[in-house]
Amino acid sequence: MIVARNLTRYFEQSAAVEDVSFQVERGETLVLLGTSGSGKTTTLRMINRLIEPSSGEIFIDGKSAFEQPAEVLRRSIGYVLQNNGLFPHYTVAQNIAIVPQLLGWDKDLIRVRTVELLRKLHLEPNEYSHRFPRELSGGQQQRVGLARALASDPPILLMDEPFGALDPVTRKSIRMEFLELDELKRKTIVLVTHDIEEAFELGDKICLMDAGKIVQIGSPAELLFNPANNFTRNFLGSDRLLLEMKTTRIRDIWNSLGGDARQPGGDQHRVATDTSLWVVMQQLMMQRQVPLVAVENNEEKIVTLEAVFHALKELNQRS
Repeated sequence: MIVARNLTRYFEQSAAVEDVSFQVERGETLVLLGTSGSGKTTTLRMINRLIEPSSGEIFIDGKSAFEQPAEVLRRSIGYVLQNNGLFPHYTVAQNIAIVPQLLGWDKDLIRVRTVELLRKLHLEPNEYSHRFPRELSGGQQQRVGLARALASDPPILLMDEPFGALDPVTRKSIRMEFLELDELKRKTIVLVTHDIEEAFELGDKICLMDAGKIVQIGSPAELLFNPANNFTRNFLGSDRLLLEMKTTRIRDIWNSLGGDARQPGGDQHRVATDTSLWVVMQQLMMQRQVPLVAVENNEEKIVTLEAVFHALKELNQRS
């Protein structure tokens, strides 16, 4: 879907991004992760040509991004900003309608699409359509910003620190809402963040950057259990256990679990094998004496805290 080859961008004599290459498959979420000044946002903005690369190529669906005017390209790509970027003198409905109007959509179709998105984002249309951004909370503004980016149903969505301006509690709750949003599940997404936990929760692939270059690119599990170098290892260090628990699924530790759990009588709580160990731990603590049982291909195994920590220890010894 998106292919970046040898992207480089100079500002004066300094390279903000240097020789960056990656590929994002259709329906995949790639997270650009790194500290401030690592080149994440510059890389993101080169995809829709808000910043023109000094050299390199960008292909979208096999076509060069430079074969059409930049403004036409941008109308086919949704863009979500950290501070939502809403026009203060436009109502919520007017903000959402901007791109469909530029594309010449019928007014009735725009109205239907606006109502649909507001409902999906837990904003009652009758209550919020005619409000102005200043009348909304930070979380509500961010929802409207996402609705505007999704209004024309673009296949690609670029998100630049979309939760960065929110307080920690709101940030976490909205992040969970976004994970469940069906509109996002069929998009190809490139997302910028400096939040490690956020990257591991939202990304199918993570591109870790430093000083304008890619340090390592791979799945969350690959970065955790197969770090390419000390930079990756140290960058994830302080959050490592939490990330391991959220990244690893029961299926990944199947061989470390106890034997056949089928036994007559007694209460049991069953759990899917794609459940993260983080959720498993919470369930184990809540269930207490009730066995937690995982089922895979008609085989049942007991999940215990001891098995979880033993499996994580084995995974770390391999890395």
